[in-house]
Amino acid sequence: MTLPRRYIPSVSLLSAFEAVCRTGSTAAAARELSLTQGAVSRLIQNLEGQLTVTLFRREGRRLIPTEPALAYARDVRKALELIARASLGLKANPGGGVLNLAILPTFGTRWLAPRLGQFLDENPGVTLNLGTRMRPFDFAAETFDAAIHFGTRPWPEAEHMKLFDERIVAACSPGFAAEHPTAAPADLASLPLLQLESRPNAWGAWFAHHGIDAPYRQGVMFDQFAPMLQAAAHGVGVALLPEFLADPEIHEGRLVRTPGEVVSGVGTYSLVWPAEAAPSPALIAFRDWIARVAR
Repeated sequence: MTLPRRYIPSVSLLSAFEAVCRTGSTAAAARELSLTQGAVSRLIQNLEGQLTVTLFRREGRRLIPTEPALAYARDVRKALELIARASLGLKANPGGGVLNLAILPTFGTRWLAPRLGQFLDENPGVTLNLGTRMRPFDFAAETFDAAIHFGTRPWPEAEHMKLFDERIVAACSPGFAAEHPTAAPADLASLPLLQLESRPNAWGAWFAHHGIDAPYRQGVMFDQFAPMLQAAAHGVGVALLPEFLADPEIHEGRLVRTPGEVVSGVGTYSLVWPAEAAPSPALIAFRDWIARVAR
Protein backbone atom coordinates (compact mmCIF):
# COMPACT_ATOMS: atom_id res chain seq x y z
CA MET A 1 0.00 0.00 0.00
CA THR A 2 1.33 3.43 -0.94
CA LEU A 3 1.02 6.00 1.84
CA PRO A 4 -0.23 9.51 1.03
CA ARG A 5 2.64 11.89 0.35
CA ARG A 6 1.73 14.12 3.29
CA TYR A 7 2.64 11.30 5.67
CA ILE A 8 6.16 11.00 4.19
CA PRO A 9 8.03 14.20 5.09
CA SER A 10 11.34 14.93 3.39
CA VAL A 11 14.59 13.83 5.01
CA SER A 12 15.59 17.47 5.57
CA LEU A 13 12.45 18.12 7.63
CA LEU A 14 12.87 14.94 9.64
CA SER A 15 16.60 15.51 10.20
CA ALA A 16 15.97 18.99 11.61
CA PHE A 17 13.15 17.73 13.82
CA GLU A 18 15.20 14.79 15.17
CA ALA A 19 18.25 16.98 15.80
CA VAL A 20 16.23 19.55 17.79
CA CYS A 21 14.64 16.83 19.92
CA ARG A 22 17.99 15.15 20.55
CA THR A 23 20.15 18.21 21.16
CA GLY A 24 17.52 20.24 22.99
CA SER A 25 17.80 23.46 20.97
CA THR A 26 17.55 24.87 17.48
CA ALA A 27 20.99 26.44 17.88
CA ALA A 28 22.68 23.09 18.60
CA ALA A 29 20.72 21.42 15.79
CA ALA A 30 21.75 24.20 13.41
CA ARG A 31 25.43 23.70 14.24
CA GLU A 32 25.13 19.96 13.72
CA LEU A 33 23.32 20.32 10.39
CA SER A 34 25.44 23.26 9.16
CA LEU A 35 22.34 25.45 8.86
CA THR A 36 21.26 28.74 10.38
CA GLN A 37 19.04 28.71 13.44
CA GLY A 38 16.31 30.43 11.41
CA ALA A 39 16.49 27.72 8.75
CA VAL A 40 16.02 25.00 11.37
CA SER A 41 13.02 26.84 12.82
CA ARG A 42 11.44 27.11 9.35
CA LEU A 43 11.99 23.39 8.73
CA ILE A 44 10.21 22.61 12.01
CA GLN A 45 7.30 24.89 11.04
CA ASN A 46 7.06 23.21 7.63
CA LEU A 47 6.98 19.75 9.26
CA GLU A 48 4.21 20.81 11.64
CA GLY A 49 2.30 22.27 8.72
CA GLN A 50 2.65 19.11 6.65
CA LEU A 51 1.58 16.84 9.52
CA THR A 52 -0.99 19.34 10.88
CA VAL A 53 0.30 18.52 14.38
CA THR A 54 1.93 20.82 16.95
CA LEU A 55 5.26 19.19 17.83
CA PHE A 56 6.74 21.85 20.11
CA ARG A 57 5.64 24.34 22.76
CA ARG A 58 7.08 27.80 22.16
CA GLU A 59 8.60 29.41 25.26
CA GLY A 60 10.27 32.59 24.08
CA ARG A 61 12.86 31.44 21.56
CA ARG A 62 12.92 27.91 22.94
CA LEU A 63 11.17 24.92 21.38
CA ILE A 64 10.01 22.31 23.95
CA PRO A 65 9.00 19.01 22.30
CA THR A 66 5.70 17.48 23.36
CA GLU A 67 5.59 13.89 24.63
CA PRO A 68 4.06 12.63 21.35
CA ALA A 69 6.81 14.50 19.50
CA LEU A 70 9.51 12.73 21.53
CA ALA A 71 7.96 9.35 20.71
CA TYR A 72 7.80 10.36 17.03
CA ALA A 73 11.44 11.44 17.19
CA ARG A 74 12.50 7.99 18.40
CA ASP A 75 10.84 6.37 15.39
CA VAL A 76 12.28 8.99 13.05
CA ARG A 77 15.76 8.39 14.49
CA LYS A 78 15.52 4.66 13.76
CA ALA A 79 14.33 5.38 10.22
CA LEU A 80 17.18 7.82 9.57
CA GLU A 81 19.71 5.34 10.96
CA LEU A 82 18.30 2.65 8.66
CA ILE A 83 18.60 4.96 5.64
CA ALA A 84 22.17 5.86 6.64
CA ARG A 85 23.15 2.20 7.02
CA ALA A 86 21.60 1.35 3.65
CA SER A 87 23.40 4.25 1.98
CA LEU A 88 26.76 3.29 3.52
CA GLY A 89 26.22 -0.32 2.46
CA LEU A 90 25.39 0.71 -1.09
CA LYS A 91 28.44 2.98 -1.28
CA ALA A 92 30.73 0.27 0.11
CA ASN A 93 29.26 -2.45 -2.06
CA PRO A 94 27.19 -1.16 -4.98
CA GLY A 95 27.12 -4.55 -6.65
CA GLY A 96 25.86 -6.69 -3.76
CA GLY A 97 23.77 -6.91 -0.62
CA VAL A 98 24.37 -5.93 2.99
CA LEU A 99 23.74 -8.16 5.99
CA ASN A 100 23.64 -6.62 9.48
CA LEU A 101 24.15 -9.52 11.90
CA ALA A 102 24.00 -9.52 15.71
CA ILE A 103 26.35 -12.05 17.26
CA LEU A 104 27.18 -13.41 20.70
CA PRO A 105 30.64 -12.08 21.66
CA THR A 106 32.45 -15.35 22.35
CA PHE A 107 30.66 -17.32 19.63
CA GLY A 108 31.46 -14.54 17.18
CA THR A 109 35.17 -14.33 17.96
CA ARG A 110 35.86 -18.03 18.54
CA TRP A 111 33.56 -19.86 16.13
CA LEU A 112 32.28 -17.45 13.48
CA ALA A 113 35.26 -15.14 12.87
CA PRO A 114 37.74 -17.88 11.86
CA ARG A 115 35.23 -19.10 9.24
CA LEU A 116 34.07 -15.75 7.83
CA GLY A 117 36.80 -15.66 5.20
CA GLN A 118 35.22 -18.68 3.55
CA PHE A 119 31.80 -17.01 3.44
CA LEU A 120 33.19 -13.79 1.99
CA ASP A 121 35.20 -15.71 -0.61
CA GLU A 122 32.08 -17.58 -1.68
CA ASN A 123 29.89 -14.44 -1.62
CA PRO A 124 32.07 -11.52 -2.79
CA GLY A 125 29.00 -9.33 -3.39
CA VAL A 126 27.89 -9.36 0.26
CA THR A 127 28.95 -6.78 2.83
CA LEU A 128 28.70 -8.16 6.37
CA ASN A 129 28.30 -5.83 9.36
CA LEU A 130 28.61 -7.42 12.82
CA GLY A 131 27.43 -6.14 16.20
CA THR A 132 27.39 -7.90 19.56
CA ARG A 133 24.24 -8.46 21.62
CA MET A 134 24.06 -10.68 24.70
CA ARG A 135 20.26 -11.01 24.92
CA PRO A 136 17.29 -11.20 22.55
CA PHE A 137 16.13 -7.81 21.31
CA ASP A 138 13.26 -6.40 19.29
CA PHE A 139 14.11 -6.61 15.59
CA ALA A 140 11.69 -3.74 14.99
CA ALA A 141 13.74 -1.52 17.31
CA GLU A 142 17.17 -2.50 15.94
CA THR A 143 18.70 -2.33 12.48
CA PHE A 144 19.85 -5.97 12.40
CA ASP A 145 18.68 -8.33 9.67
CA ALA A 146 19.42 -11.47 11.72
CA ALA A 147 21.08 -12.67 14.91
CA ILE A 148 22.95 -15.64 16.34
CA HIS A 149 20.96 -16.79 19.37
CA PHE A 150 21.65 -19.26 22.17
CA GLY A 151 18.96 -20.67 24.42
CA THR A 152 15.91 -22.88 24.67
CA ARG A 153 13.08 -20.39 24.20
CA PRO A 154 11.98 -19.23 20.75
CA TRP A 155 12.78 -15.66 19.77
CA PRO A 156 9.52 -13.63 19.71
CA GLU A 157 8.16 -12.94 16.23
CA ALA A 158 11.16 -14.52 14.52
CA GLU A 159 11.97 -17.45 12.28
CA HIS A 160 14.91 -19.59 13.31
CA MET A 161 17.27 -22.27 12.04
CA LYS A 162 19.11 -24.54 14.44
CA LEU A 163 22.88 -24.58 14.01
CA PHE A 164 23.98 -27.09 16.65
CA ASP A 165 23.45 -28.21 20.24
CA GLU A 166 25.90 -27.12 22.87
CA ARG A 167 28.30 -29.78 24.15
CA ILE A 168 30.21 -29.06 27.36
CA VAL A 169 33.66 -30.27 28.43
CA ALA A 170 35.66 -29.68 31.61
CA ALA A 171 39.17 -28.37 30.97
CA CYS A 172 42.13 -26.72 32.68
CA SER A 173 45.70 -25.73 31.86
CA PRO A 174 48.37 -28.46 31.60
CA GLY A 175 50.23 -26.90 34.52
CA PHE A 176 47.12 -26.90 36.70
CA ALA A 177 46.46 -30.55 35.76
CA ALA A 178 50.03 -31.49 36.75
CA GLU A 179 49.70 -29.75 40.12
CA HIS A 180 46.24 -31.22 40.80
CA PRO A 181 46.20 -34.77 39.36
CA THR A 182 42.72 -36.25 38.92
CA ALA A 183 41.69 -39.78 38.06
CA ALA A 184 37.89 -39.49 38.11
CA PRO A 185 35.20 -36.79 37.79
CA ALA A 186 34.64 -36.83 41.57
CA ASP A 187 38.23 -35.59 42.08
CA LEU A 188 37.25 -32.21 40.60
CA ALA A 189 34.93 -31.39 43.53
CA SER A 190 37.85 -30.24 45.70
CA LEU A 191 39.40 -28.01 43.02
CA PRO A 192 38.58 -24.35 42.24
CA LEU A 193 35.77 -24.56 39.68
CA LEU A 194 35.27 -21.47 37.53
CA GLN A 195 31.69 -20.18 37.35
CA LEU A 196 29.63 -18.37 34.71
CA GLU A 197 27.01 -15.84 35.85
CA SER A 198 24.42 -16.95 33.31
CA ARG A 199 24.81 -20.64 34.28
CA PRO A 200 25.12 -20.81 38.06
CA ASN A 201 24.03 -24.47 38.20
CA ALA A 202 26.35 -25.73 35.47
CA TRP A 203 28.74 -27.57 37.78
CA GLY A 204 25.89 -29.09 39.79
CA ALA A 205 24.41 -30.47 36.56
CA TRP A 206 27.83 -31.73 35.44
CA PHE A 207 28.41 -33.64 38.70
CA ALA A 208 24.85 -34.99 38.63
CA HIS A 209 25.40 -36.28 35.07
CA HIS A 210 28.35 -38.28 36.42
CA GLY A 211 26.33 -39.64 39.35
CA ILE A 212 28.11 -37.50 41.95
CA ASP A 213 26.10 -36.03 44.82
CA ALA A 214 28.66 -34.19 46.94
CA PRO A 215 29.57 -30.59 47.78
CA TYR A 216 32.05 -28.96 45.43
CA ARG A 217 34.33 -25.97 45.63
CA GLN A 218 33.22 -22.66 44.07
CA GLY A 219 35.76 -20.67 42.09
CA VAL A 220 35.94 -17.26 40.40
CA MET A 221 32.73 -16.00 38.74
CA PHE A 222 32.80 -14.62 35.16
CA ASP A 223 30.18 -12.90 33.03
CA GLN A 224 31.37 -14.33 29.70
CA PHE A 225 33.09 -17.45 28.39
CA ALA A 226 36.07 -15.62 26.87
CA PRO A 227 37.65 -14.37 30.13
CA MET A 228 36.81 -17.64 31.86
CA LEU A 229 38.61 -19.56 29.11
CA GLN A 230 41.66 -17.33 29.49
CA ALA A 231 41.62 -17.78 33.26
CA ALA A 232 41.52 -21.55 32.85
CA ALA A 233 44.41 -21.40 30.35
CA HIS A 234 46.43 -19.47 32.94
CA GLY A 235 45.90 -22.01 35.72
CA VAL A 236 43.17 -20.29 37.77
CA GLY A 237 40.96 -23.38 37.91
CA VAL A 238 38.80 -25.81 35.96
CA ALA A 239 36.22 -24.44 33.50
CA LEU A 240 33.15 -25.92 31.87
CA LEU A 241 33.37 -24.79 28.25
CA PRO A 242 31.48 -25.39 25.02
CA GLU A 243 33.38 -27.94 23.00
CA PHE A 244 33.83 -25.54 20.07
CA LEU A 245 35.65 -23.11 22.43
CA ALA A 246 37.74 -25.69 24.23
CA ASP A 247 38.90 -27.80 21.28
CA PRO A 248 41.12 -25.15 19.58
CA GLU A 249 42.78 -24.40 22.94
CA ILE A 250 43.31 -28.12 23.54
CA HIS A 251 44.75 -28.54 20.05
CA GLU A 252 47.19 -25.67 20.71
CA GLY A 253 48.21 -27.18 24.06
CA ARG A 254 46.84 -24.38 26.24
CA LEU A 255 44.15 -26.59 27.80
CA VAL A 256 43.68 -30.27 28.57
CA ARG A 257 40.48 -32.14 29.28
CA THR A 258 39.90 -33.41 32.78
CA PRO A 259 38.24 -36.77 33.57
CA GLY A 260 34.58 -36.86 32.62
CA GLU A 261 32.24 -37.18 29.67
CA VAL A 262 31.10 -34.58 27.19
CA VAL A 263 27.80 -33.27 28.59
CA SER A 264 24.86 -31.72 26.77
CA GLY A 265 24.52 -27.99 27.41
CA VAL A 266 21.42 -26.01 28.35
CA GLY A 267 20.45 -24.86 24.86
CA THR A 268 21.18 -24.66 21.16
CA TYR A 269 22.80 -22.11 18.86
CA SER A 270 20.44 -20.80 16.19
CA LEU A 271 20.26 -18.22 13.43
CA VAL A 272 17.12 -16.08 13.83
CA TRP A 273 15.58 -13.40 11.61
CA PRO A 274 12.34 -11.34 11.63
CA ALA A 275 9.27 -13.35 10.69
CA GLU A 276 7.47 -10.44 9.06
CA ALA A 277 10.22 -9.54 6.57
CA ALA A 278 11.17 -11.56 3.50
CA PRO A 279 14.83 -12.67 3.80
CA SER A 280 17.17 -10.62 1.63
CA PRO A 281 19.52 -12.32 -0.87
CA ALA A 282 22.42 -11.57 1.51
CA LEU A 283 20.62 -13.27 4.41
CA ILE A 284 19.69 -16.26 2.25
CA ALA A 285 23.33 -16.64 1.20
CA PHE A 286 24.54 -16.45 4.81
CA ARG A 287 21.82 -18.83 6.03
CA ASP A 288 22.73 -21.43 3.41
CA TRP A 289 26.43 -21.07 4.14
CA ILE A 290 26.24 -21.27 7.95
CA ALA A 291 23.86 -24.26 7.77
CA ARG A 292 26.44 -26.12 5.68
CA VAL A 293 29.36 -25.14 7.92
CA ALA A 294 27.51 -25.95 11.15
CA ARG A 295 26.82 -29.46 9.91
